[in-house]
Amino acid sequence: MTPETFTIGGDLEVHRLGFGAMRITGQGIWGEPRDRKSARKVVQHVIELGVDFIDTADAYGPNVSEEILAEALYPYPDGLVIATKGGMERTGPNKWHTNGRPQHLREACEGSLRRLKLDTIDLYQLHAIDDDVPLEDSVGALARLQEEGKIRHVGVSNFKVADIERAREIVDVVTVQDRFNLSDRKYEPVLDYCEAHGIGFIPWRPVEAGTPASREALARIAKKHDATQIQTALAWLLARSPVMLPIPGTSSIEHLEENVAARELTLDAGDVEALNTAH
Repeated sequence: MTPETFTIGGDLEVHRLGFGAMRITGQGIWGEPRDRKSARKVVQHVIELGVDFIDTADAYGPNVSEEILAEALYPYPDGLVIATKGGMERTGPNKWHTNGRPQHLREACEGSLRRLKLDTIDLYQLHAIDDDVPLEDSVGALARLQEEGKIRHVGVSNFKVADIERAREIVDVVTVQDRFNLSDRKYEPVLDYCEAHGIGFIPWRPVEAGTPASREALARIAKKHDATQIQTALAWLLARSPVMLPIPGTSSIEHLEENVAARELTLDAGDVEALNTAH
């Protein structure tokens, strides 16, 4: 039986199926959503469904996702963990540029604090490594913000194992966010490392089954359980590791309810093994 919850950093217990707030922004993760009121309703329904872990970033919009979260949820319910990220800049739809300069990360973090109406961000993540800035400088900036009480816990994103080990020499890394799904398991060594060290693993783009083998297995197992393929893919992630924290995102209440219902789907050992080997 896989655990329903995971404790981030030793003191933030969350249910292991969260919500990714990237898609409540405009097309290309840029600008305003088509209907800001509807976006707020989606976020509010996240809480009504018992989800207590929401992931966002200053780059989503930029700023728009964080603003909508605050509009919809502030004052925040007890037990809600909002994680955000800094280290990316935007110049247009679907355009992303790394900026890991310490001064930028300080400004990004302080901007997130203002937009989210928080004194401390529970989980602040370095969005990506900036190849033009020493990793130690970027992570060191987050360590200083943590010392100042602006960050409770530090996470990283788009990191390999060697990068995590370098970061852990400077600060306690409590989560890693890397791409991971049925058809893309490039970061499986990172997941294994996180499990060995009790670090939360947040898979971005968690629902994707691109290979013929994974599609066939997913369809067969979903039919067996009278579930959707999306629910089955999410259930597989939850079964794959006790440190897995999927954050499927959507701008639709219907899709949100479908995603969250994956918590009730229990795959047997044969199902999990079939999906483990189908790629």
